[in-house]
Amino acid sequence: MPLATLSGMKITLMQPAGLVVSPAFSHVAVVPPGATTIYVGGQNGIDAVGALVSADVAEQSLRAVENARVALESAGAALDDVVSWTVLIHQDADLRAAYGAVASQLARTGAPPLVTAALVAGLGVPGALIEVSAVAAVIRG
Repeated sequence: MPLATLSGMKITLMQPAGLVVSPAFSHVAVVPPGATTIYVGGQNGIDAVGALVSADVAEQSLRAVENARVALESAGAALDDVVSWTVLIHQDADLRAAYGAVASQLARTGAPPLVTAALVAGLGVPGALIEVSAVAAVIRG
């Protein structure tokens, strides 16, 4: 399903036959030449001064995605333009609570973005339970 089209160009997210079909992720993203690619570095559940917003993984997840949204908007993109997410979650955190908190913000029509997730022993920000990074693509006209 194309995320955006302009003069026949489209960004396509695919769930090829032979691979598991999931409502949570796609397997392949095709970004045509000329599209603007935006990379968002790791975002934690911290506020504008770098303090954790909560010790709760759901609250941290909400803030991490909000921080990614702010970063994307600064480059002229939105959450719907994300073609790939990387999610690092602390091994002791509740993955269901983390995803449950943000699922409605990440839902969209068409194929979902690619997702890479890993449980980790720790993150760079002390007390952080989640870190998300993203790659977005926008066709500008």
